[in-house]
Amino acid sequence: MNVIIDGLNIEYTEKGEGIPVLFLHGWGSSFKFYENIMTALSTRCRTVAVNFPGCGNSETMKEPWALENYCDFVLKFIDAVGLENPILIGHSHGGRTILKMVAEKQIAPPKIILLDSAGLIPKKSLKKKMRAKSFKIIKRILTLPVIKNHSKGLLEKARKHYGSADYNAAPEVLRKTLVSLVNTDLRDIVSNISCPTLLIWGDKDTDTPLSDAKILESLIPDAGLCVFENAGHFAFFEQQGKTIAILNSFIK
Repeated sequence: MNVIIDGLNIEYTEKGEGIPVLFLHGWGSSFKFYENIMTALSTRCRTVAVNFPGCGNSETMKEPWALENYCDFVLKFIDAVGLENPILIGHSHGGRTILKMVAEKQIAPPKIILLDSAGLIPKKSLKKKMRAKSFKIIKRILTLPVIKNHSKGLLEKARKHYGSADYNAAPEVLRKTLVSLVNTDLRDIVSNISCPTLLIWGDKDTDTPLSDAKILESLIPDAGLCVFENAGHFAFFEQQGKTIAILNSFIK
C-alpha cells in the first residue's frame, strides 16, 4: 500500500483489526523485519508499519532531514492512515523518533516499545576517536582550494575507508541526514516520558549498546528492560518467538 506524505510516495503495510499499533523500523532497514510479529499481533491489533523515505519502496526526500522532520513525518502518516492513539514500537532510529515525539509531547501514546533504540550518543572508544580525527584531517587537506578540483576521487575513497557501512551505503542526501541523526542526544528530555515503556535489547548489541538501555531505563519513570542473551542489534528479529510473547503480554 502507498500514501502521499508531503509530496513523497510512501510505502506501508497493515494487518488485522483492534488495538492500533504502529511499527517504525531502523536506519536503512524496512518494515519487512516486522512481518511475523505483525501477523502474530494481528489477531487482536490493527498493526501498521511504514517505510521511512529512502527505505523499501518509499521515495527519498530531496533535502537532508533532521530528527524533527522524521517526527513530523510520523505524525502526518498517523493522520493519513487514520490511526487513533496507537501504541508505538520502534527499532533503532524508529525508537529514536519515538523518544523525541513522546518526550516533547508531540504525541501521547498509551504505551511505547523500544527495540535496541538509538537516541543517545555513546562514548567513543579511542580507536573510533582516532578514526574520526584522521578523516577530519584528510578531509581538510583534500578540500583546500589548491587541490580541491583534483581530489574528489580521493575524498570519496577516504569516506568509504573511514565511514560506517550505513554511511557508505546511503546516497548523499541520506548521508547528510545520518550525520545529523547520530549527533542528536535525547538523554536530557527522555525523563518527560510518562507512559509505560518497554525496552527490549540484545546483550551483544554493538550499535546501541546495552549500557544505553540501562540509561534509558533509569531516566524514563515507568520503564522496564528485557535483555535477550546472545542477541545483537536486531534482537527482536533474532528471537521473534520471545519478542511476540513479551509483546502479547505488554499490549493488553
